[in-house]
Order: sequence, then C-alpha cells, then structure tokens
Amino acid sequence: MEVALRAVNTIKSLGDTRLSALRPPSEFFDPNRITRPADLNQAVSRISYNTRYFSGNYGLIIALLAVYALLTNPLLLISLGFLIGGFAAINKWAPEPMQVGDHVVTQKSLYMGLFVIGLPLLWLSSPLGTFFWLVGASGVLILTHACVIEPGVESEYASVPESV
Repeated sequence: MEVALRAVNTIKSLGDTRLSALRPPSEFFDPNRITRPADLNQAVSRISYNTRYFSGNYGLIIALLAVYALLTNPLLLISLGFLIGGFAAINKWAPEPMQVGDHVVTQKSLYMGLFVIGLPLLWLSSPLGTFFWLVGASGVLILTHACVIEPGVESEYASVPESV
C-alpha cells in the first residue's frame, strides 16, 4: 500500500513539474517560426534554447512514442505483463513455503520458474531493439524540431539580468 501511495505522489509531482511546462500546440507547431538555421552555431543555439523551452512537449513526445512502441510490439507487452504480474502474484499469494503433494514450493522456486519462462520470452520480444528505436526516433524528432523552430522574442531577453 505504501508503494502505491508513493507512486501516486510521484506521478502527481511529475505532473506538476513537467506537465506545467507544456507549451500550447499553436506555439509548438507554429509554421511561421520554421526556418532553416544559417550555420551550425545558430543550429546549436536553437537546440540549446528550444530543448529547455519545449521540454514538457518533448517529454510528452517521448511518452507517446514509448506507448506506440509497446502497442506495436505485442510480444514485449505480453512478456512485460507476464514478468510484472508474476512478481506481484508471487509476492502477494506465496510469501510462505507451501506443501504441494510431496514437494515444498518456496518463493525461490517460484521465482526460478518465472525467470526460466519469462526471460527467454522477454529476449524474443527484443526490448533492446525497441529501446534503441525509441531513442533514435525521439532524438531525430526532437533535434529536428528544436533545430528548425526559431526561438521567440522572449529568448532575446532570457539572458538579460533584471536590474532595478
């Protein structure tokens, strides 16, 4: 129960920090601000500014790509569900050794069975390929967007210290 409460609090704090930084779609997809950078220095400065400015939007893009990757790889979804569900079931219903016929089944033997079935199933579902696809796809999308979107007027004043 404590773990569930901590997870809910973590999700709420993540929502307060990251999702509060979401920029409106009209600003994120503004076609009037799309221009080709003049040189590499301008591209690097745009990437530096836009990755901070649109960090909430980029986090949402990564989350959506991760959901897409899981939904398009059903074997990975099944194997993760099997392993996570197996861990939860063993912890909930089998904390003590139990007698089944002539054999004593312990938590250790249940975990061993879960690993013997679950790890080859996970290996067949290619989680590393999915992870590297997610890294590559999100990297290309985010870097391309950050490179071609001109920073707004407010970026000119971001480095000016406020003096009274």
